[in-house]
Amino acid sequence: MKTPIQLFIESKVLPEYQPIVERFRTLVKNKYPNLKEEMRGGTDKYYGVPVYRHNKIIITLSPTKKGITFSFAEGKKFEDKFSLLEGTGNKTLNLRISKTDDYKDEILQYYIEQAIG
Repeated sequence: MKTPIQLFIESKVLPEYQPIVERFRTLVKNKYPNLKEEMRGGTDKYYGVPVYRHNKIIITLSPTKKGITFSFAEGKKFEDKFSLLEGTGNKTLNLRISKTDDYKDEILQYYIEQAIG
């Protein structure tokens, strides 16, 4: 039986961006097993978005027609040596990845480490 996250990926993430999500999920599973992956928002398994929690939500994953957006809840506090974070919010900043070749575990780890604190 497929999990709500798997159903979300299959139904909401365009096929060309699914490898980005899978690589991210593999990174989290292997390197950050303390992060809890869950669906947030919506009333059933077909709505909402995946979030990653470390006591509180630290990352929200959102698919778009142009790629995958990783929203870091406390992104404004981060150092950004890669200059990849975007946004105008008071707290949240986003990392947008639109090509599988642009996904690098090293970059995600850099931001995840800061998100965990």
